[in-house]
Amino acid sequence: EQQLQKSTRKKKQEETAVEKLPQSFLRDGLGYVLGALGSRAGLSGLCESSDEEEAPSGPPENRPGPPEDEEESGEDEEGPEDTSEPSEGDDVEGRWESESSSSTPEDGGVPEASEPPSEQEEEESHLVSNFIVFPGKSRDHSATKYVPPQVRKAQETLDDKKREELGRLKKMVNGLINRLSEPNLSSISGQMEDLYMANSRKDMNETLTDVLMNACVTAVAMPARLMMEHILLVSILHHNVGIEVGAHFLEAVVKKFDEICKSDAEGKECENLLALIAHLYNFHVVHSLLIFDILKKLVSIFTEKEIEMILFLLKNVGFSLRKDDALALKELITEAQRKANTAEKKLQDQTRVRFMLETMLALRNNDMRKIPGYDPEPVEKLRKLQRTLVRSSGKETQLRVSLESLLSADQVGRWWIVGSSWSGAPMINDTNNKTQQKLHIGKVSSKIMELARKQRMNTDIRRSIFCVLMTSEDFLDAFEKLLKLGLKDQQEREIVHVILYCCLQEKTYNPFYAFLANKFCECERRFQMTFQFSIWDKIRDLENLSASAISNLVSLLAHLLRTKSLPLSVLKVIEFSELDKPKVRFLRQVLSMLLTETDAEELSDIFVRVSDNPKLGMLRESLKLFLTHFLLKNVQAKKSPEEASFLKERVELATKALQAKESKLKL
Repeated sequence: EQQLQKSTRKKKQEETAVEKLPQSFLRDGLGYVLGALGSRAGLSGLCESSDEEEAPSGPPENRPGPPEDEEESGEDEEGPEDTSEPSEGDDVEGRWESESSSSTPEDGGVPEASEPPSEQEEEESHLVSNFIVFPGKSRDHSATKYVPPQVRKAQETLDDKKREELGRLKKMVNGLINRLSEPNLSSISGQMEDLYMANSRKDMNETLTDVLMNACVTAVAMPARLMMEHILLVSILHHNVGIEVGAHFLEAVVKKFDEICKSDAEGKECENLLALIAHLYNFHVVHSLLIFDILKKLVSIFTEKEIEMILFLLKNVGFSLRKDDALALKELITEAQRKANTAEKKLQDQTRVRFMLETMLALRNNDMRKIPGYDPEPVEKLRKLQRTLVRSSGKETQLRVSLESLLSADQVGRWWIVGSSWSGAPMINDTNNKTQQKLHIGKVSSKIMELARKQRMNTDIRRSIFCVLMTSEDFLDAFEKLLKLGLKDQQEREIVHVILYCCLQEKTYNPFYAFLANKFCECERRFQMTFQFSIWDKIRDLENLSASAISNLVSLLAHLLRTKSLPLSVLKVIEFSELDKPKVRFLRQVLSMLLTETDAEELSDIFVRVSDNPKLGMLRESLKLFLTHFLLKNVQAKKSPEEASFLKERVELATKALQAKESKLKL
């Protein structure tokens, strides 16, 4: 009876524990996981937690205790429980499933309202949900690309290694900059050049710019001597290493200057940046064009802050500007006077305006005495040191770049750096060309488009060229329309390929293609070279061409040779020592057509062009041998006596032309 009471009480406690669980806990299937584990300890823990929640929160002595018989029977619990543990675990699973299924609305049962879960239950469900993810549930809703562990580890290793190398490089550069002074400038610049040789220029430019900006651009005014020594180092590296050193630093300084000027900062950063730009001009890194652009911008704004910067800039580089471009300085002074007259009432401090105008007039009159504090000696002394340290290469290294170009470098590219990479949108928009080509194709009839498809014109460029060829009035019209397509580089070669392909596909020879090819060869040498290489490819592949294609190729080549669009050296691709029947037949037809259809003077000029080149000696001997043994052999049996004698005369003329300058070379 005691065991029966005990099992009944345990069953009620388990039912209460299940009802106390959160509904989301059962709905997500976590109850099934715990039931599948068959852990009686987990259920007993839940029972104990439910008992603690049901217990009243009064003093301990007022709580009702269990009956005495139950207390006595509790001592004997261990024995029966140990023996019935496996079966009870199985029963627990079955009861768990039956309890969860019996409370569904389908059976007509009304589920009891569950109490809010305790903190312990929430913590347990949170821990389980962190380790178990059910189907249809996801903790991270953002779609991220999966990276395999090996690739992720390799990337992290590379990033760490790169970060460590950059940190070490920055320490080395920072140490050199901290020790920089006029006496050790030679050794410091030499060590910096060694670092440029040992590391990538991109890393070195970014590191050097970062270190110099941190050292020179501060909220307090920097000593002029310190600024000049730092910029002198940049100038030496700019001349000895490459112009990208000064260009990178200049772009960073100008962008920072523009940013701080717009932010109305109260510190001395703007003056320090302006001093850097001025000394970059003093040490021949940048042209006066940038200085005049900055002065014009400051004059256009013309507030008290801009007036101070104009005075500061003129004091540092005013007389150098007068030497470089006196006319531009005169125009600037005129504009400043006009601005000063219109802004007299707006400005509170009129003395600074008058002082600025007096300084400008002193510059125009080349009067150094009226500029207080002007001392050109430190700059001249460092310029002498610069001339001893710079290895002159004879090329212009001053950057002739405007302020607008520097500020918009990310949009329009850095044209002042040779070979500079650029990831922006192209300045020449290819989409315009593509739309023009598509519009042009759209004007032709469907029959032409179908013909282009049959001829395997498989790209838009080839189709547009083919449609121009098929719809043109004559070769001049076709030439103009093909040039208007605006094709570039590799695309231009498609014109030659399509012309040659269409010429060989004709059933009978059409001289339209020959005249058009002649026009392109006269236009640009690159078209001439493309035709030469394309004809070489066809000569090498003669055995795979049809009889009509070979006949058209013979006529085309003879016309190009006769009009001197291509030289006779185009035949050097033929191996005369390994001639087969198709090549012998092709060469005989080309030379016969050339000899019989060309005037004597033009024929002599054609063969003379290959007589003075020592590298074409083998070609000359091969042509003479071919003319005498292959072309004149059995000619009297195949042709009339008049034709045979005429051909023989032309062969002798061609042979003499081939030997015209060869004898002089031998002598």
